[in-house]
Amino acid sequence: MRHMNEAEIISRLENRLSSRRLQHSLEVARVARELASGYGVDPDKAYITGLLHDYAKGLDGSELLTIARAQFLLEDEVDTCIPDLLHAPVGAYLLETELGIDDTEILQAVKVHTLGALEMSALDKIIFLADMIEPGRDFPGLQRLQCLAERDLDRAMLFGLDSTIRYCLEQGRILHPLTIRVRNRFLQYTKE
Repeated sequence: MRHMNEAEIISRLENRLSSRRLQHSLEVARVARELASGYGVDPDKAYITGLLHDYAKGLDGSELLTIARAQFLLEDEVDTCIPDLLHAPVGAYLLETELGIDDTEILQAVKVHTLGALEMSALDKIIFLADMIEPGRDFPGLQRLQCLAERDLDRAMLFGLDSTIRYCLEQGRILHPLTIRVRNRFLQYTKE
């Protein structure tokens, strides 16, 4: 991978994302770096991944669907009902094809940062959680999730997934089947 520095990445993001979304990405990167330090994960890699995690967020649903279909990134029929969730796998694809990023850990963490995955590395969990707990967020249970994230990634994942599912139920939104499977996996991890 041609190593892009932080300034180059931020310059790319300024052209792609709204200023509010860019601010979110900067905060996710900062939180990810802090979390990584506590879990023996490379803080610089966590920071860069946090910056890049919403790379495809500026695309609208139809663009996301078009790319996802062309690249065989659709994994469930629900993906077509909630195309915004595709910004994660499409983002990973675009980081590889547009920016030449070939670090599989970074690409995987970007790919799974919205729905999670049945197998998640520490970096995957850190990006997923940093995205939920950065200072711009506000939801019931946020402070508890922030505390959990600093102490136990698996318990934090379970709590975060439960919060997401609860929110979807309260809003009458479609639940993605993968989120439920991932939540059940973390429930098993934390019970063992």
